[in-house]
Amino acid sequence: MNDWFEAEEHVERARQHFEANRWTEAEAELRDAISIDPYRSEWHFNLGLTLEATGRDAEAQRSFRAAYDLDSTNDSTLLALGLNALRLDDPASAIRWFEEAERVRPECPDSYVHRIEAYARLNDHEQAEVMFYMAIQMSDVDEACAYLNMAESLLDRNECDRAIWCLRTAAKADPTLQRVHARLAEAHATLGRLDRARQLYLRELRNNPGDIETLLDLGCLLVEMNRLGEAGEKFRRVLELETDNADAHFYLGDLAERQGQRDSAIASHRLVLRLDPQHSAARRRLAGLLARRGDLLDAQRLLQRELRLLDHDAVAFTDADLEEFGSLLLDAQLPDDAIRALTILIDRRPDSARALHTLAVACLCAGDLKQGRKWCHAALRIDPECVPAMHNLALALMREGKWVKARRWVRRARRIDADDPSLRRLRAKIWLHGAGQTLRAIRGWFGLLWRRALVVTRRAG
Repeated sequence: MNDWFEAEEHVERARQHFEANRWTEAEAELRDAISIDPYRSEWHFNLGLTLEATGRDAEAQRSFRAAYDLDSTNDSTLLALGLNALRLDDPASAIRWFEEAERVRPECPDSYVHRIEAYARLNDHEQAEVMFYMAIQMSDVDEACAYLNMAESLLDRNECDRAIWCLRTAAKADPTLQRVHARLAEAHATLGRLDRARQLYLRELRNNPGDIETLLDLGCLLVEMNRLGEAGEKFRRVLELETDNADAHFYLGDLAERQGQRDSAIASHRLVLRLDPQHSAARRRLAGLLARRGDLLDAQRLLQRELRLLDHDAVAFTDADLEEFGSLLLDAQLPDDAIRALTILIDRRPDSARALHTLAVACLCAGDLKQGRKWCHAALRIDPECVPAMHNLALALMREGKWVKARRWVRRARRIDADDPSLRRLRAKIWLHGAGQTLRAIRGWFGLLWRRALVVTRRAG
């Protein structure tokens, strides 16, 4: 009996600590209670909530699972398991827990509301809509959360007008809903309504002045609007709240680069990599800056690390990442590695003239003129007016000594862009080559005449 009272006292003290946001003390008290009586499902559940509050989602999931093993009929435990699975980026498992919560309590609307998000994460947007329509027909449903989750699904599909309607409905249902105006701002920005998006971000910050994610989003929007001074203020505000925020330092480095402050940009990106060694965007930006400054060895070392990441997990690189990466490898004089990265991009986007042309440049830089010409022709089949591809095709033909064909491509390119300086230089080089050939021909002809004249003179003598 004494043990039972002691365990209950631990639980009561844990409740007090939890309500006062003293997570460490609450966790310790709950663990003491569970060590005395490990068969109380609700104590494991409360420990899961405490661990969840400290961001230890994997440990929280184990505690929720222990609570479920002791009592599989508690829909709150099932919902907690599903929500935590979403936080652990496992939407398929989350759906299974939400479906079980529905079986335990069919009138539970939350199981439908959260499945909207789970199905959207799996890109099954049709099923997400089914869950949405089933949720809003139920009584006691959290309409704000349902409409917010549906809006996320619509934004993923770029259906911004429908998403805006859902977000407005969510804000009307719950004006205190966190970041609802920030999501509205994102939708308006996608539609090109930048000033409206700025106003909505400011409205969100009036409600939540210290929201770091909103400050970063607003800063990026202000960069897009070319209001660089205001953007810098937002990023510095983030650093006042969180001095080691790698994203804020990265964006300040981007601002410095845009303003021509190369050394400051390099320092910012180096700091980002010290704070977050896995920050690929900062590593690529730093490599590009170093390559342009002439520090090729340092740039190559950084890019070689990115290449190892590419070999390990190419899926983590978006198409834009691969395009940028290929260009950086060319800047750092690593054409063979650029071909590796760009070949992956071409496999994904065989209809991209720009990507095909960049791959052609990489082949030409690597000395493979045949492949370079092949990819130039491929780019021109997709975009017949791709002047850079014509320029490089002419250059490859000149290296192979096919000056007449090169002249034809230069003429074709100049019909599209007569003012291109690189085409003028190529035309001048072709003209000089032709003039040299003509002079050599004239000289040879005069030499032949002179030799014949000498023969005639000797015979006459």
